[in-house]
Amino acid sequence: MSQQSVLYDVPGPRQRRLTLIGSAVATVLLLVGAYFLIYRPLNDKGQFSMELWGPLVDPSNENFSLVWDRIGTGFQNTLTAAALAIVSSLVVGTLLAVLRIQLKSLTRRRFTGLATPLSYLLRGLSTLLSAVTRVCVEVFRGLPVVITIFFVARGFPEFGVSFDTLWYLVIGLTIYNSVVIAEILRSGMEGLPGGQAEAAAAIGLSPLQTTRMILLPQAFRIMLPALISQLVVVLKDTSLGFIISYEETLNIGKQIIGVLDNPIQVYVVIAVMFIVVNYALSKLAQYVQRRLSRGRKTAGTPAQDPPPAALMSQSESTGQGI
Repeated sequence: MSQQSVLYDVPGPRQRRLTLIGSAVATVLLLVGAYFLIYRPLNDKGQFSMELWGPLVDPSNENFSLVWDRIGTGFQNTLTAAALAIVSSLVVGTLLAVLRIQLKSLTRRRFTGLATPLSYLLRGLSTLLSAVTRVCVEVFRGLPVVITIFFVARGFPEFGVSFDTLWYLVIGLTIYNSVVIAEILRSGMEGLPGGQAEAAAAIGLSPLQTTRMILLPQAFRIMLPALISQLVVVLKDTSLGFIISYEETLNIGKQIIGVLDNPIQVYVVIAVMFIVVNYALSKLAQYVQRRLSRGRKTAGTPAQDPPPAALMSQSESTGQGI
């Protein structure tokens, strides 16, 4: 009996026919519902007319080149902000995760061999820093991203520090997403078997070396799907740049709508663009994960020992394999 048949009963010919008929009926019902509930109401209001779609799909339209010029500028600004925020969030989040792991290990140390007051001072300082980092993580993770971006854009000029709106958006996205990524990596490292850290300590590795060389690479591989999901969130959250008047894709889309008065058409095009980019990002993540899994399997395969010279000569003389 195969393992598949143990988990569930294999459907017979009658059940397969019923499943196929049910799927076909459900598809027809969905198409009919989409026709009567979506297509006809939109068509009755003229939402499929070339007057509304022409600036987006008809190159001969007088507004076509200008509209796509503006959309291209907004999309470029979106990708720029997303790339900078993704890189900075990964770097800051990784450093924060390592810091929290190190502080947690320091709070458990006794600091034997040091003077008693110094030992208590180091333990108290480790506990304080651990509490401060935890509070920062909980605060910034609990704040809505739009509020974080708003306070960054308003707070920095109050201290005499002025940036381009791009950097306010990147800093705001980095603050939020770095703490989320830090918690993802920290949970991944703490979820690994404790014997790995103990074995690393037994061969003389320091806690920082253990984290950097053993725990962190495994946490990246294990938590890669969650990390990619968070990176997709970063890309979508660039649309919150409207709060500081950053000209990203949605903000420029609203400007186009204000002139052409075709919100459905513009938002459909922008939605397709975001879907394509996010889908490409998810496929890239799957490719990287497959490569990492294949690399682990290849690395874990034991090497084949070459046959002894005596057996090779015997095989050649008899003409038969051993």
